[in-house]
Amino acid sequence: MKGEIVLEGEKVTKYFGGLAALKDVDFYLRRGEILGLIGPNGSGKTTLFNCVTNVVPPSSGVIRFKGEDITKCKPFNICLKGISRSYQRVRVFNNLSVVENVMVGVFYGKGGKSVSMKEAKERARELAGYVGLEGKENVLCKNLTLADQKKVELARALATEPEVLLLDEIAAGLNPTELKEVMDLILKLRGEREISIFMVEHVMKAIMGVSDRIIVLNFGNKIAEGSPREIATNKEVINVYLGEEYVW
Repeated sequence: MKGEIVLEGEKVTKYFGGLAALKDVDFYLRRGEILGLIGPNGSGKTTLFNCVTNVVPPSSGVIRFKGEDITKCKPFNICLKGISRSYQRVRVFNNLSVVENVMVGVFYGKGGKSVSMKEAKERARELAGYVGLEGKENVLCKNLTLADQKKVELARALATEPEVLLLDEIAAGLNPTELKEVMDLILKLRGEREISIFMVEHVMKAIMGVSDRIIVLNFGNKIAEGSPREIATNKEVINVYLGEEYVW
């Protein structure tokens, strides 16, 4: 059912010692939606992603995937259920090739299906091409540009066959040409593969250009939620994050 809620959090809270990194944050992501998450450094954006994937368990609150409580599931089980992610700092296996990196995702993907080496390699090559790495399949990841390493990480995430994809600053450090490629790819993933996307981003051109809806965090609190236009003209968001010079 198009538009149904596939991922939601209710009063998600995370303490590190006496510091509340997240405070009673509610969110939802609908099927086929691109949801943006913005806010100043240290506002809790990556922590929220870590709580969703249980890399860092929330202190309280509930996270549901397609109605199922996944708050206490192990990270690998969350991946098997259909949630995958990229990281703020690229995490590729530098001494493996592009294809070998993507094969990791194929082997450990949704449902834990058994896959032969030949099938995994074919699938990995297909996905490498899909994200724009044609001709680089056998290159070691340590020899790739940052933009191409991000594509590898994205292809590896796609190899797990996710229904929900969490993207953490995938546009950071890219030049204008690379940025357009990433934005086009995100829209293609939603359109062709019907993947629901939840993305953290500081590059406003990217987040405003592809998001259907945006949530804003500040000091662990959700301070705003709405369409890109609503967020770009929200006075509190302008004061704490965008700045007066930002023009919608």
